[in-house]
Amino acid sequence: MIRLRIQRATWPRNALILTDTPRPNCPQCEGDGGTQRDYGDYETGEYAGTDWDPCDCWNEHRRWTLLPLPRRPRWLRRGAEYRDPWGPGSDEPPF
Repeated sequence: MIRLRIQRATWPRNALILTDTPRPNCPQCEGDGGTQRDYGDYETGEYAGTDWDPCDCWNEHRRWTLLPLPRRPRWLRRGAEYRDPWGPGSDEPPF
């Protein structure tokens, strides 16, 4: 059974997507969608990272784009040329 929800995706472009969710009463993952497994270095035995093992109760790649969201206009984006007149280092009063 598919359990759908709406999410906001940011890659490759901002969009609203419809995606599957993990089964909340799954005995293997307890609704998380998978399990984390820590592993160590073979020679030293110290922590080396974490693996994510997805559960069979959902498919994280099952998603559909509902609505691509528009990009912000260039004049609204804050770039290197933008300078806040009342930001740090300004001696101009804010009124």
